[in-house]
Amino acid sequence: MDGFGFIDGDQPPLPDPGEELFCHVRLARSPRVGTATFQRLMAEYGTAERALEALPHRVSRSGKADYCPAPKDRIEEEIARASAAGARPLLLGHPGYPARLAEIDDAPPILWALGDCALAHRPTVALVGARNASALGQRLAANLAKELGAAGQVIVSGMARGIDRAAHMASLETGSIAVLAGGVDVVYPRQNSDLAAALSTRGLLLSEAPMGLQPLARHFPKRNRIIAGLSQATVLIEAAERSGSLITARMALEQGRDVMAVPGNPLDGRAAGCNALIRQGAALIRDAADVLEALDTPIRQTPLRTNGFHDQTGHWMGEEPLPDRLHQMLHDLITTAPVPEDTLIRHLGLPVPQVVTALMDMELAGQIDRHAGGLISRRV
Repeated sequence: MDGFGFIDGDQPPLPDPGEELFCHVRLARSPRVGTATFQRLMAEYGTAERALEALPHRVSRSGKADYCPAPKDRIEEEIARASAAGARPLLLGHPGYPARLAEIDDAPPILWALGDCALAHRPTVALVGARNASALGQRLAANLAKELGAAGQVIVSGMARGIDRAAHMASLETGSIAVLAGGVDVVYPRQNSDLAAALSTRGLLLSEAPMGLQPLARHFPKRNRIIAGLSQATVLIEAAERSGSLITARMALEQGRDVMAVPGNPLDGRAAGCNALIRQGAALIRDAADVLEALDTPIRQTPLRTNGFHDQTGHWMGEEPLPDRLHQMLHDLITTAPVPEDTLIRHLGLPVPQVVTALMDMELAGQIDRHAGGLISRRV
């Protein structure tokens, strides 16, 4: 049994619970270190420890003095709470981290996990939908989850009321993963405490949030990107026109994953979002056979964005601008309206690593904000 209460051999390898884990969590929790900046710091410095040592100097280059990484005692408390709860750390770039999730641009640097981590390495389908779901919608969700589970698919959802709960309950025996907006040790909503207990022993609970964090509205879109990122496909059942489930669908498309939807009565507002997705090209789903057929059939997917670390769209023929000049060029281009990072790179026509480094420095200096989908805006 390892130091976090799991039996060796039943779970993916645990990262070193000592300095390596501490530095990884501390870097991820440090001010102005978002998911993209975390990955770039790790790519540049190789280890979280070296990245932490370099952080104050990197920030000072952007004109900000007295930068401090996340307090050590706060990180020690988080790791201690995780150990006490039996939560296992899954670290980006380490064995045991879900490979499919690691493919997305804004993969979370750390996930705390309660339950069977091996489920995250099996074929997965996300089932999401309305909290105020109809009885028919919940029955459809349960049937889909049960039949997909019997076909070897693990069901991923968000442990909300309605569709999420129905999907989880129907897939406990075959494999169910709940991604939480708050800490993995925080049950939300409270009426799902029975489901959370079942998932922690017979399924899997995952969260990128610190232990004990109470979920707020702004945490749910971040949670939704993980649901989509873990899954081969996202299936919507009863989603209104402005529902959070549509955010999950949009993120799945941005990640190059399949989006499917169950059609509904056009007079029922809970079906408006699903019907709209189908009109826009989402696969129409009637039963599990439709999902499995779509997964086996090549489907045109949204083109993946160019990755600044591996792709270069332009060639700079003259002298490279000094860092201060490049920062000014970016400052002039970036407004409060979010713009894709690769659009900035194409516009400048400079070597990609140079622009990426400048953007990382600007984020660390608190000059820009990053948003889902690779968007960047000026901080107000």
